[in-house]
Order: sequence, then C-alpha cells, then structure tokens
Amino acid sequence: MKYVGLQKQISRNNFRSTLLLFLFPLVILAGVYAFLFFVVDSETENVNSLFLSALPFVIGGVLVWFLIAFAMHSSMIKMATGSSTLERKENMRVYNLVENLCISVGMAMPKLKVIESDALNAFASGINEKTFTVTLTTGIIDTLDDNELQGVIAHELTHIRNRDVRLLIISIVFVGILGFIVQILFRSLLFGGGRRRNKDSKMDGRVMLIALAVAVVVYLLSILFKFALSRKREYMADAGAVDMTKNPLAMASALRKISGNSSLEMKSSDMKQAFIDNTPLEKNAFSAITGLFATHPPITKRIEFLEQM
Repeated sequence: MKYVGLQKQISRNNFRSTLLLFLFPLVILAGVYAFLFFVVDSETENVNSLFLSALPFVIGGVLVWFLIAFAMHSSMIKMATGSSTLERKENMRVYNLVENLCISVGMAMPKLKVIESDALNAFASGINEKTFTVTLTTGIIDTLDDNELQGVIAHELTHIRNRDVRLLIISIVFVGILGFIVQILFRSLLFGGGRRRNKDSKMDGRVMLIALAVAVVVYLLSILFKFALSRKREYMADAGAVDMTKNPLAMASALRKISGNSSLEMKSSDMKQAFIDNTPLEKNAFSAITGLFATHPPITKRIEFLEQM
C-alpha cells in the first residue's frame, strides 16, 4: 500500500466522513422501505406513501441518537476504558515526546490520558481541538523505548490529523443504531412467541420476521463497511507516523512488541476498534472470512508495510 500524503489523506477522510453521514441514514431508510415493500399487501404507490409518512420520524430518531452519542462520546470513552488524566509532572518523558511531535508538524497538543494496565496499547479520541486526546496504557509507556513510543504517539496523532477519530465515531454511532434495532426486534420476536395463536398473531409474527431479516442484512452490511474503513485507516496512520518521525523501523519494532501483548478488557467492544492493535492472537481455517469482520489488519502485514518504506 502506497502512502498518498497527509494533506490528501485528510481531504479523503473528510470526504468519507461526509459520505458516511449520508450513507448510513440511506442504508437505514433503504431498510425501512424494504420492510414496507415486503409487508404491505398493496400497490407500490401505497408503499411509497407510507414510506414518505415514516420518513420524518426515522430521520428525526437517527438525528437525535447521533447528536446524543456525538456530544457524550468523551464521557462514554472514559467510562469504557477507565482512563485518567496524565499530568505533566507525572511523566515528563511522555509529555516531551508528544510536545516535540506536535511542534514539528504545527498542531495543538492534545490532552494525555493513561490506562493502568500491563497491556501494550494506545488510542486517539476527540472531535475537535478541545477534546482531542491521546491515551496510553502504563504497559506501553514502560515497555517501549523512546523511539518506539514516539512512533506509537505519532500514529495516534496522525489519526487526529487525518480526522480518523471523527470517522470512527460516525461509523460506531450508526452501526450502534442498527445493532440496537436488531436487538429489539429479536427480543420482541423471542418473547412474543408465547401469545395465543390466531390469524392476527400469525400476521404479527410474519411482520416481525421480515423486519428482523431486513434489519440483520442492513446491520451486517454496515459492519463490513465500518471494518473495511477501520483496517485501511491503520495502514494510513502507520505511514503518517513514519512521515512524522522519519523512522519506520522504530514503528515496526513497536508493533512487534505490541503483538500478542495488546489485549485489554473493555466495557465496550466498540472501543477496541480505536486502539492501535486489536488483532486476534490465533489463526484458524476461517481467518479469511473472519478477516472481513476484523477491525485491524494483521500486525505482520503492517510491519511488512513499514519495512518497505
């Protein structure tokens, strides 16, 4: 994979963010239309009429969910990871590394946070300069040398500069909406099966099955799209880190140490997508298939990519 340049990547990710803002609601609306098409026993005009009537409620619900999640993402991340603020006096080494990198590229210094864990991992978060944050585990701070840690920090700073964090939040929010819909439909179908059997109940069961089938298809498609974006952004952040540090071998060495030692317990599985590594430890016969649902590319391929630079 060839690195295309930071400014071009920022523009590309801004375009993708805009595309996602339109794509995910369109996928949801397509699911609503498909549901009405299979359920309503009438002409297409009536389906269109019902769809147009439902449109404001669907868009309104998605918008409210999105705004709440976007506004509360920082507090949700803190709850999910158990991170705390890293003060300058507590670790001058980390602060100096971050500060020097930020000065070298002319960006504002983000907040620094730490997770008390032996795992070797890190992630970036935030949607603007007030909320941009780089979070490191104590394990990665204590294990990596200065050059390696500088590479990891540069990787996370590149996520911020590339607007990857905003892209990640958008995808997580919309996929979360679809996952919630699937969960509600499944539980309604599961716990509604004990009602008395009559013509109306059979019709209700048919409607629920159609709704669940449509929701599952839409949900799986959104997951595949989200994970594909996530995998590519890791390659680009690795390349961006090299662009900042001019030291690809140090970044490759950091990934070698991180490999197999990055497992971190999270209250939210969505947060694992934000970390520098979230690859499975074991390969199996289904790796090619499960790879489609991986949030990160194999760390060995990332190392090969870095060593070719």
